[in-house]
Amino acid sequence: MIAQAAESAAGAILFIDEIHRFNKSQQDSLLGAVERGIITLIGATTENPSFEVISPLLSRCQVYILKDLEKDHLLDLLERGRKLLEKDRQLPIEINEHEALLRISGGDARKLLNAIELVGTSVEPKDGKISIDNDLVQKIIQKNLAIYDKSGEMHYDIISAFIKSMRGSDPNAAVYWLARMVEAGEDPKFIARRMLILASEDIGNANPTALVLAQSCFNAVNVIGYPESRIILSQTAVYLASSPKSNASYMAIQNAQKAVATKGDLPVPLHLRNAPTKLMKEVGYGKGYQYAHDYDQNFIDQEFLPDALSGSVFYNPGNNARENELRKRLQTLWKKKYGY
Repeated sequence: MIAQAAESAAGAILFIDEIHRFNKSQQDSLLGAVERGIITLIGATTENPSFEVISPLLSRCQVYILKDLEKDHLLDLLERGRKLLEKDRQLPIEINEHEALLRISGGDARKLLNAIELVGTSVEPKDGKISIDNDLVQKIIQKNLAIYDKSGEMHYDIISAFIKSMRGSDPNAAVYWLARMVEAGEDPKFIARRMLILASEDIGNANPTALVLAQSCFNAVNVIGYPESRIILSQTAVYLASSPKSNASYMAIQNAQKAVATKGDLPVPLHLRNAPTKLMKEVGYGKGYQYAHDYDQNFIDQEFLPDALSGSVFYNPGNNARENELRKRLQTLWKKKYGY
């Protein structure tokens, strides 16, 4: 296709569906044509492109996230589907309640249309028409749920229960919800990615090894598929659920981002600035900076924040063994400055 496009003066659009299925070498083969403008590449993927698309290709592309359809969009699609079913069955079709259909769709047009088609073709008419309500939809769809969710039954509810069980330090519940996902054929990389996030967001420095294990788990399931990867996922889930918890690092970046949004781009203090040129040194860049390793305990009390934020506390250590040690160290170093 690239060779054909190279012969065309008009250029070409190359659309690749499920581009994450291309391996590194296959993705590499697209780079030259993209760089030279032979093709305009459009790739579609249900996976996170940061993990599934190689960096050189990703850096040459613009990422667009396709969001779930809004309720108004879904209702419009539902009405189109209803009219098509009426035409197909030669019968009036009434949708008296639509909440169950919208919930099953999860914002996905294809799932919504599949659902209305299944319900509309499964029901026998009564009084010369077909009437659809929430109870009828749930009764029919529950028996055919796999048709609508290739990633597993109640995909988002179950991953939510899995994460909340680990956050709540319940390894038994965590491994149960993991088993539900394994049985449904959920992508092990999706599960491993969520545990990688949890290891930092909900455990953090209360047990830094959690992040190391979660990263090892993610790397392992990339090379080991089912059924063996379920063992690695289980080990990691049990470990994360059993670990002490702290969201202090997560809250620290949240608080710091709020400060950035509120205070704007504050200037870097002169003594912290890089001074690679003579002119920069002459105007004061780097002047007064004290190299921590020249002092006792490799520490010297100096200001590292912009003046407008001096003394601001973004990181508040959690109440657990490891972070209590961090708190004591910070108290010793900074005395009363940050109130540790």
